[in-house]
Amino acid sequence: MLEGLQKDLKDKENLVQNLKQSLEHQRKELNDCRAEITALKMHIEGYRSGRNMVAADADHVQSLSLERYREEVKSLQMELESLKSKHAKAPDFSDSTNSEKDYPEEIPQEFSVAPLNDSSTLVNDESVSKQNNEPSSGGRLHLTSEDLSAGIVSEKRGLETIQILADALPKIVPYVLINHREELLPLIMCAIERHPDSSTRDSLTHTLFNLIKRPDEQQRRIIMDACVTLAKNVGEMRTETELLPQCWEQINHMYEERRLLVAQSCGQLAEFVRPEIRDSLILSIVQQLIEDSATVVREAAAHNLALLLPLFPNMDKYFKVEDLMFQLVCDPSGVVVETTLKQLVPAVNKWGNKLDHILRVLLSHISSSAQRCPPLSGVEGSVESHLRVLGERERWNVDVLLRMLMEMLPFVYQKAIEMCPIASDPETTGTIFSMSFLELYARGHAQLPAFEWLHVDCFPALIQLACLLPPKEDSLRNRTTKFFLAVSEHYGDSYLTHIMLPVFLVATGDDAELTFFPSAIHSRIEGLRPRTAVAKRLATMCVLPILLAGVLGAPSKHEQLVEYLRKLLVEGVTNQSTKCNAEIVDAVRFLCTFEDHHGMIFNLLWEMVVSSNIDMKINAANLLKVIVPYIDAKVASTHILPALVTLGSDQNLSVKYASIDAFGAVAQHFKNDMIVDKIRVQMDAFLEDGSHEATLAVIFQLTATPPASDLMRRRERANAFCEAIRALDATDVSANSVRDFLLPAIQNLLRDYDALDPAHKEALEIIMKERSGGTFDTISKVMGAGLASSVTSFFGEGGLLGKKENAELSPEPVESPKAAPMPPVEDTRLRRIMRGHFTDMLRGKAKGDET
Repeated sequence: MLEGLQKDLKDKENLVQNLKQSLEHQRKELNDCRAEITALKMHIEGYRSGRNMVAADADHVQSLSLERYREEVKSLQMELESLKSKHAKAPDFSDSTNSEKDYPEEIPQEFSVAPLNDSSTLVNDESVSKQNNEPSSGGRLHLTSEDLSAGIVSEKRGLETIQILADALPKIVPYVLINHREELLPLIMCAIERHPDSSTRDSLTHTLFNLIKRPDEQQRRIIMDACVTLAKNVGEMRTETELLPQCWEQINHMYEERRLLVAQSCGQLAEFVRPEIRDSLILSIVQQLIEDSATVVREAAAHNLALLLPLFPNMDKYFKVEDLMFQLVCDPSGVVVETTLKQLVPAVNKWGNKLDHILRVLLSHISSSAQRCPPLSGVEGSVESHLRVLGERERWNVDVLLRMLMEMLPFVYQKAIEMCPIASDPETTGTIFSMSFLELYARGHAQLPAFEWLHVDCFPALIQLACLLPPKEDSLRNRTTKFFLAVSEHYGDSYLTHIMLPVFLVATGDDAELTFFPSAIHSRIEGLRPRTAVAKRLATMCVLPILLAGVLGAPSKHEQLVEYLRKLLVEGVTNQSTKCNAEIVDAVRFLCTFEDHHGMIFNLLWEMVVSSNIDMKINAANLLKVIVPYIDAKVASTHILPALVTLGSDQNLSVKYASIDAFGAVAQHFKNDMIVDKIRVQMDAFLEDGSHEATLAVIFQLTATPPASDLMRRRERANAFCEAIRALDATDVSANSVRDFLLPAIQNLLRDYDALDPAHKEALEIIMKERSGGTFDTISKVMGAGLASSVTSFFGEGGLLGKKENAELSPEPVESPKAAPMPPVEDTRLRRIMRGHFTDMLRGKAKGDET
């Protein structure tokens, strides 16, 4: 009995195992069915999305697809029924099995097909039963004809609604207020996204881009957000075929706001198109927008090009992008240049990783921008023939390219650090490029092209540029100086002392030690040394200002700058080894454009003023004259005027006359009462001196046209002078007066082309030709005479009015004051006029202004 029970139990266990295997097999089959159902669902969704390709055959395509769908569902139902029938034939041992052992496996719920969202989709059969308040039908898959018909009806209604919306929107938009049209965007987007006809979608997309005639920033932002959302929903292909063509059509629109919308859309939509479209069609759109006449459009193009670069699939278009970058850097608009320097240049450098090539092209553009300008003089071999006359466009290009060089400096410095395996630890040495590093570098053990680029390639190129710029190009020279100061700040004092300073000392013709340079580049550094007299003068004129302000002008080189200036201005004159010529004076003048150096310069000037050397005092007066425009009234009162009063009281006439010009410069730039009174007193002292040269110098300064004089006043003065000269030409004037006064006055008037009337110009040229005897000998003599040549000189001591009376008594000119002394009454009247109206003349007042 017991053995029989055990045998039955063993048989049941075997049967249970067989049932379990059968159950696993059926479960696998059910999972396969579920996968087929999922595939069928995807097929239905695919059918829905492709249904709108041909609108005329839409109903026909739907019927064929639905029939095919029904056949597939029937076959699936039959297969499931066969599986269930197999399962039903298996004996039910659930009770007996559960009594001995609990098997928790359960067959998952099956799915049924029911209409959802305008199409037949697969839903849980139990949920359908609950929605219909019916019990579950035991997990049976079914698809009723009512559900299919309801889905078709719903789908047709949706299409009809979209069609009505598409037809109505173009008629509604014109009658909606412009400020409220963005409220139509959801409707327009819905119609574009769901309408089956491509031509209608194109029309609606055109309406989207033309929704507002001239959209402002906020409205453009709203439209762009709508386009981005639409691109996300419709996918890559429709974005390329529907949205991008609309962008292309708007490129040449008459309103810049619409073109600006296109520029902003390029960077936004690039993410939703294929990679090969980004660097072809979209880049072409950006390239055309860079040529736009509107500044805001070019700025937006530069900004969006920077956004576009990380999305490019490869580097095939790098050189084209680099050309566009340099084109934008040299844009005539400062706003475009600023956006390019701050956004596009770093983006191109990061994307392309071609810093060496960018720097090489940059230096080439800087040099070529200046070199293609015409020379200052056509006399071959002169200093002026090496200088260039920069036009406004060339000057702007050089300036912005130097700004770009400044922006690239941090990248150059970072790459130099990364490429230098022997760089020092800044925590121990205070700087990366310390003395120990420079000593290792000088031995030439390693190739360091990233570190050498500055002093081997960049510095020589900028020195060459400096030698092309005339002294008046202070703005470009100032930009270059700031770059060198930034280099010293980045690379440290050791680099400044042992690398930068020797390069510029050699370039100015001074001696310098090249101890910390590898022997391989010694010849390249020595190649910067000027060899000829013209080259030396050119170096003093062009390179010395940068050496003073950009290299020795660094905060750590203050003491060395003082020593170098003392050698130029004080010791050089004392030792007669050099002269403080015009080039050195101009270099010191440029140094005064940096206010930090004023105190040091005034200390040196005072040493020159109190010196016993005559040449040094004259040089001090010349320096005081040229630095006047760079100081304020307080500094003029406390430093300039005391020094000039000291020079004006000197016993040497040359020193005294040199100070008069400096007093005139102060009078032209400052209208302060205290300053004017001091100058008046000093000018009175010059007039009381009775010297003919002093009187001429004072009158010349009083009649000099201030730099701030407007063109209308200059023309009034020029007309008055021309009328006076023409009247004077009709009188009997001696040959000496013609040579010394009349011809120089005409020559001065002819130099101011803007203020001179063309009729007066022709009359003056005729007078000059007649008075010079029809030859140019007298004219050349006049130009080289070096005398004060103001028309007012006619009325000074020994002037034409003073000689007129004597001319009537004696036809011969007065050769010497001793032979025919001037009447003292005339001299007293001149002094009285000068003293009476001097203050008003300095302040620029006229009788006409008072009335």
